[in-house]
Amino acid sequence: MKALRTLCLIFLAAPAWGQPVKKLGLREAFELATKQNLDLAAARERRAVSQAGVRIAGQLPNPTASFTALRDTPHEGLFFEQPLEIGGKRRRRIELARQETGLTDMEIEALTRQVRRRVREGFYAAASAGSVTQQRARALELAKRLREIAQARFAAGDVPQLEVFQADLEVSRAEADLEVARQREKTAFSQLNVLLNNPPETQWELVGSLEDLPPQIPLPELAQRAAESNPEYRHLLQEERVEQARQALLRAERIPNLNVQFGADFNSPRDFRVGPRSQLSLVLPLFTRNQGEIARSSASLRVLKSEAAATRRAVAGRVEAAYFELHARQTQVELYHSTLLPAARRLESLAEDSYRAGRANVLTVLDAQRNVQQVERDYLDSLRALQEAFAGLEETVGVPLD
Repeated sequence: MKALRTLCLIFLAAPAWGQPVKKLGLREAFELATKQNLDLAAARERRAVSQAGVRIAGQLPNPTASFTALRDTPHEGLFFEQPLEIGGKRRRRIELARQETGLTDMEIEALTRQVRRRVREGFYAAASAGSVTQQRARALELAKRLREIAQARFAAGDVPQLEVFQADLEVSRAEADLEVARQREKTAFSQLNVLLNNPPETQWELVGSLEDLPPQIPLPELAQRAAESNPEYRHLLQEERVEQARQALLRAERIPNLNVQFGADFNSPRDFRVGPRSQLSLVLPLFTRNQGEIARSSASLRVLKSEAAATRRAVAGRVEAAYFELHARQTQVELYHSTLLPAARRLESLAEDSYRAGRANVLTVLDAQRNVQQVERDYLDSLRALQEAFAGLEETVGVPLD
């Protein structure tokens, strides 16, 4: 029976063995998302639709063939009619379609930046969850060590049993916190797998640390990059180019098409058996010459230019705000790393030594342990907030910053 139970445990553990832990760095995460993210894949499919629009715009009008059979003379006739576009209409249509394809490319690029931001945030959310799990494990070790000290002092008759109960309660609380942290870590990695379009059971070993700080870039350089690469601003500029191409097409359409007709009449007794025939026709642009459409296009262009100017200024403001937010987060991280965290750990160590020597009670040590745990959590939160601030700044600028 014992052997059967062992075999069952081995069988149940086999799937876990079949899933090796893979290493994943931030750059590898970006590359996987670029290749596999489903939102990006769906957006790229729209490019084929736009490119098909270019082919549609380049199509030539089909000729028309007609055959007549009459009782009057001539009894039969065969005619062909071919519309001829003049004034560069076809070229203008193709240019408009190409500019609309560029608009689709801008939208795909903007989505790529959004996915990059989500991947960065997801990567560091997983790293933060792993760090929280490690911090909870250290807290459990501290709690167990305090319980051992309390039990030794109780056995020596130095403290009442109440302090042992308090230490036991702290161990139970630390064990519960550790289990919650482990589940949250699994959730964070599951969300990262969704972004990377990997199976939920994929296990990662993150290469890098939450403490890997992003590069510091001067504000003028960031503002210059944003002026050239911000997705919103570039999208508006592309909309202007689309509207300019549309207006050029509307002006070209004011020139009427020429309809060329040629063929022959047949079977006209006493006159001819076959008689050639040709005809030219065009629409006279007397009343409608796209006046309204051109006026609307001109108004749309003025609106787009105003929006582009406003967006350029707003982007500069957002870059400046994001830069100062990032700078504040960097200052906060440095303060925790250099001052608050070492002081809290030193205080906890002194409290523990004092309790071991009988110069403090268990509540003092518990308070010091909880204080250091809170400072460590705040430090991890500040690190994650720093990475998120950098991700927001990068998306606003519109180009990778590391």
